[in-house]
Parts: sequence; structure tokens; C-alpha cells
Amino acid sequence: MSESNSNAASPRILLVEDDADIARLVSLHLEDLNIQFHHSSRGDDALKLACSENWDLLILDLRLPGLSGLELCRQLREQGNQTPILMLTAKSTELDRVLGLELGADDYLTKPFSPLELTARVKALLRRAAMSQQQGHQQESAPDDSISLGPFTICNRSHSVSLHNNKIELTSREFDLLLHFARQPGRVFRRSELLDEVWGYGHDGYEHTVNTHINRLRGKIEVDPGSPQYVITVWGVGYRFQVSH
Repeated sequence: MSESNSNAASPRILLVEDDADIARLVSLHLEDLNIQFHHSSRGDDALKLACSENWDLLILDLRLPGLSGLELCRQLREQGNQTPILMLTAKSTELDRVLGLELGADDYLTKPFSPLELTARVKALLRRAAMSQQQGHQQESAPDDSISLGPFTICNRSHSVSLHNNKIELTSREFDLLLHFARQPGRVFRRSELLDEVWGYGHDGYEHTVNTHINRLRGKIEVDPGSPQYVITVWGVGYRFQVSH
């Protein structure tokens, strides 16, 4: 399968999937999005492509020859590659889904999936990629819009976070989540609201994505993630962000 659109301004998607039928199905579902679409069937080949070219989204199966999807995700994130990643998983591989999110994947979709679901996920992730690119172009001229809140300093322009003057390394999604909390400290967010406002879509059954990212964020900013002092669970409702001034 080759690139389906020659328009250089179109979003570029790399699909890594060794099942030709599924790859063809994904391409068919996304053909109306005006994208450049490239397919790779091996994880090791996809790693080279992901590192040597610019992509707006990676759609990544977990079971791949050459290099597993989980290992591919891990290596990309360790190299600082923050291209949004949508994982394709089987319903029986919940542990792999959780591990993939912990390694830095942005979202997941279970097989079999509906065309509407796939399109919604891809459009949301592409919007985020476009916003990140725009922020990069405006970085030099943008005002310093950092937030100082308790021991936190969060700078949207540079996507940097410090806690007690120590830099905290966050993935793009973790940063987006923390920034969203910090802009409205004390507000209780339902998981469905966070999916809609941070991920860009809302869908029943995918609130586990929020829970996993909350746990990963806590692991980086909390002294004791099991007894958090910043990202607080409001039982039966959702989460709130609180700091002491």
C-alpha cells in the first residue's frame, strides 16, 4: 500500500499492521480525511520510517514481525519522538493495552472497530498534532504563558513542567492532562469530560484510558502515588487537581 494523497499539506499517517485485510480496511475507512497514508507490515521497518520521516500519526498494531508494537512504542518515546500513537489491540489483550499506554501511546482501539470510532479517534489525534505543530511555529513569538501554582511551574509554550524547581519529564498527553487540571484547580472533572476536553472525543467504555494516564501522571509528580496530594480521586465522580499555596 502506498501513499494515497500527494498533497504535501495533508496529514501524514503511518499504519503499522501485518494483516493486509485490516490495513486495507483502515485505509478504506480513512480515505475521506484527505491524508497521505503509508503502510508498513513490519515493526523494524516502521521504526526506521518513524525516525527518518515526519508523521502526524502512527496507527500501530501490537503483534508485529521484526519488532513488537510495544517495543516500537517504547523505543520511539525513549528517543523523544512524540508523534501521536493510536494502538490497535485485540479485546483479550487488556494487559498489553495498559502497558502500551504506560509506554507512551496516546490512545487505543480494540478490534473489531467501527468506522465511526476509528475516524473519531484519528481526527482527534490529528487535531492535536496540528495544534502542536502550530505551537512549534509560534514558539519564538509567543508570550510566556507559564502557570505558577503551588510548587508547580507549567509552561505551555515549551511544554515543560517543574515541581519544586526540579524538571519533570512528561509525555505530550500527560502534559496536556496536567495543564488542563492546572488551568482550573479545584474543579472536579468527570472521566468523560477529560476524554472530551483533553483527548478530543467522548466514548463510553474508554474511560480506562483516562485512569491509566492519571496513574502515570501521579507516578511522576506524587511523592506517594498511592496516596496522592495533587491529583485527587473524587469517588463516584472523577478527579480534581489541588495544591497548597
